[in-house]
Amino acid sequence: MKKDIFASWRTNFFTGLAIVLPAVVSIAVIFWFFFTVSNITDTLLIFIPREYTHENNGFGPMFWYWKLVALILAVILTAIVGRLARNYLGKKAIEWVDTWLLRVPLLNKLYGTTKQVNEALTSGSKGSFKTVVMVEFPRTGAYSIGFITGEQLGEIERKAGQKLVSVFIPTTPQPNLRLSRSRP
Repeated sequence: MKKDIFASWRTNFFTGLAIVLPAVVSIAVIFWFFFTVSNITDTLLIFIPREYTHENNGFGPMFWYWKLVALILAVILTAIVGRLARNYLGKKAIEWVDTWLLRVPLLNKLYGTTKQVNEALTSGSKGSFKTVVMVEFPRTGAYSIGFITGEQLGEIERKAGQKLVSVFIPTTPQPNLRLSRSRP
């Protein structure tokens, strides 16, 4: 009788866990994402006195509803930047900022890599990053991992005389593998 009660309880527990766990994990991820992003977006409320936005008359942590306001403000500002980027002056401003950021030492590596990944992911190609390849790069005998981002069509293939694909190779930092054909 005790084994039947324990077996029934165990079955009920694991069934309940299978139902509750995805909801708990989803809620935890949403909270983690909200508070992580809000720590970045909180600075957008710098124009509001801390006495209004923070507990303990400005000396405590920020109230959660002000964090939500900051997040909504960040979404609105991002949409405004997106709208401005769709006209001529916005495109010129983006080119100027890109040029400036790519000239700053150290920042240019991080920004350039982030920009490359973003362009590859938002290129609209359904096959982007679906296939992993080994490419002999940066020198003979050294291989790097790359991701096929698209197929080359047109002038490049005509000049090369063969079928080519575009490969994204993450280069900051990139472990290089040396492969040898001989067995130890």
